[in-house]
Amino acid sequence: MANRQGRKPSELDAHLGFWMRMVSNQVSADFARAIEARGVSVSEWVALRRLLDAPAAHRDLVAALGMTKGAASKVARSLEEKKLIARIPDPADGRAETLRLTPAGEKLVPQLAALADANDKRFFGHLQASERVALCAALVSIARRHGMRATPVD
Repeated sequence: MANRQGRKPSELDAHLGFWMRMVSNQVSADFARAIEARGVSVSEWVALRRLLDAPAAHRDLVAALGMTKGAASKVARSLEEKKLIARIPDPADGRAETLRLTPAGEKLVPQLAALADANDKRFFGHLQASERVALCAALVSIARRHGMRATPVD
């Protein structure tokens, strides 16, 4: 059906955003199911992966996750209840704490990373290496151009 200007609106599948959303939704949903089977949410996975590199103050985790303080606290509390992270009081500041992985958390992160790698291989493994590099570079360029900095957690 033509619009008032006499032009037919573009089809949904004529938009890059349509295809990006289709792929992203499936890639994300499959990964979420895989790690949830291990008892961890996507937000928890992101926090665990960040803490593998180095222990962090709660405020640093909030910034790294791009979440509100309350949402990040909920993630940290859940991980602590699962005995995957521990809170270490800062001797210089009685109110401050550092979050670090427990031995169980250190053991789990590589297993979850392997699930992420397998998920990527499942969806993108058919692409040539040069195509994967180009796709990644294009997506990074788009994200930077639009100031997207928050880590996707949901």
